[in-house]
Amino acid sequence: MIFRRRVAQLTEAALARFVSTARRVAGVRGAVDVLVTSKREMRLLNSRFLGKDRPTDVLAFPSEPCSVKINAGEIAISAEIASENARRLGHNIAEEIKILALHGILHLAGYDHEQDKGEMARKELRLRSTLNLPSGLMERISWAGTAGKRRDRSGRKPSRAPKARRLR
Repeated sequence: MIFRRRVAQLTEAALARFVSTARRVAGVRGAVDVLVTSKREMRLLNSRFLGKDRPTDVLAFPSEPCSVKINAGEIAISAEIASENARRLGHNIAEEIKILALHGILHLAGYDHEQDKGEMARKELRLRSTLNLPSGLMERISWAGTAGKRRDRSGRKPSRAPKARRLR
């Protein structure tokens, strides 16, 4: 875990424990590294790997297939956007960071909400309940016209890293 931005009510150790549990219940093999960072850095990552010059709440970077047993991949989360989401959705930022981490873990497991006809949404809803997280996946749809609007992935491969997946 790398915290470039501190998160109220969430320590690196607590997030590491959550990610370990979430990874296990989602069936993800290998380590998952998480970067909690700024909106500015997320904009740079989104631009570099997806060609989208705007910040986003969460990105997932799956490992190359040959290294999946050791490292499943990496997740980057914007602390500022998570804070905005949490306020808008009525829960605390620590819960929102965990929700975004779970969403990223499901992408590392191979789920893709843009193409799977609701399979990922159903799995995320079940796992939220299992992990004692706020359950309403529909809460994000109610504000889809705002900053949390889902966008299409570019499908481009970055030159020196695994393809990032636009998660929200």
